[in-house]
Amino acid sequence: MRRVMILLLVFVILVGASAQSKAGWPDQLKFMSGPPGGNWFALGTALSEMWSKNVIQTTSSSGGGVSNILNVDAKKADFGFTVASLLGAAIAGEEDFEGKAVKNAVIMANLYTQYTYFIMRKDFAEKNGIKSVDDMIAKDIPVRFATLKPGTASEFVIKALFKKGYGTDYDKLKKKKWTFEFTSYDGGADLLADNHLDCFAFSVGKVASVVMNIESNTPVVILPVGQKALDALAAAYGTTTFTVMPGVYKSVTTPIKTVGDYTCIVIRKDFPDNLVYELNKSMWANRDNLAMAVKDISELNPKEALPEGLPAHPGSVQFWKSAK
Repeated sequence: MRRVMILLLVFVILVGASAQSKAGWPDQLKFMSGPPGGNWFALGTALSEMWSKNVIQTTSSSGGGVSNILNVDAKKADFGFTVASLLGAAIAGEEDFEGKAVKNAVIMANLYTQYTYFIMRKDFAEKNGIKSVDDMIAKDIPVRFATLKPGTASEFVIKALFKKGYGTDYDKLKKKKWTFEFTSYDGGADLLADNHLDCFAFSVGKVASVVMNIESNTPVVILPVGQKALDALAAAYGTTTFTVMPGVYKSVTTPIKTVGDYTCIVIRKDFPDNLVYELNKSMWANRDNLAMAVKDISELNPKEALPEGLPAHPGSVQFWKSAK
């Protein structure tokens, strides 16, 4: 009887300690991923399943880099994907966030590098002598152009590059007879293959299946971005220059410079530190399994998980400064 009482007492203590450690935790979390067909959508599903198993019940929904920040800030979502430059613009209340400066969305972790691809049909590029994004914008020719839908990180980066890097925008380009489509990854790929587009631009990881799928169906070239434009965008929103090297994609035979950024997770600042600590801990412990869904998550590392110049959740700071 005494042994039973002792075991019961230990059980009560453990249950009480567990309940106390989870004080302030919600019943479940809502994670916002990205457009269907992209890396964010696939990784969001894998992350939600992993957190549900190891930390707390988590659901995953499609979203976009801009809308995810706004929804997290407004507590309509709990956390989600975006890119670091977008969060910088959101905190400053600029571009898509004008008059909407966010205060409750902070970094949970930088995950992996994000590349912007300008993919053009090879026949169109050769016919018009286009070898770079600079050429495409400078030439007085109509271009059937597409990117992802407004509210996505891709559309923000493309629009910001046009404005900050090249001093132009959608309206000015329309006067040059450009037309614009705002679509999904799969939709843009199909439009290119069917010759309804000349150029499809979007941001995605370093090794992207969507780019490989486009190459398998359509002869294309990937256009480099001029260094002057890259530097202008970097000065405005803290992006960097990445280089797509030969060997990753069959259409790339020489190094291609483009806009570089980081896919990151933003999370509600008002969440308990220990909850955010456990979310990071579980993600780090399961990195290899997550890489089976999206290879780029293997880039996750403690050195780059906390970006300079952007606010991070205290629970994230606590975990990543101790992670090995």
